[in-house]
Amino acid sequence: MAKFIHAMIRVLEEDRSKQFYANAFGFKEAARFPFDGFTLVYLLDEASSAELELTINHDRKEPYTHGDGYGHIAVVVDDLEAEHRRHRELGYNPTDIKEFFRDGSLMAKFFFVQDPDGYKIEVLQKHGRYR
Repeated sequence: MAKFIHAMIRVLEEDRSKQFYANAFGFKEAARFPFDGFTLVYLLDEASSAELELTINHDRKEPYTHGDGYGHIAVVVDDLEAEHRRHRELGYNPTDIKEFFRDGSLMAKFFFVQDPDGYKIEVLQKHGRYR
């Protein structure tokens, strides 16, 4: 059986991205692998043991485009309203909290925030299948 271990995104400024993911979600640098043209930095989510791999291409000067294929990554929190306030206070401009219903029942309560490179992160209230 497979186990999910990481997702990778390309970022323009390493320090800016590391600071965002540490402040917004508590991700901590777990490993760093410098190469001639790029560096790989693994940010650990201690709650799940999954990692977000940041790829920093040393010669890159222009922001990356996400095309029409990237959607989002998602995290869950115990108190969505408190996290929404905290993200606002940090200046991350989260979207309004939304509720998503299916067959008359609440399926998800969430907001989105974007990292410094424009990648979307969905922040979900722990509920139902989102645990």
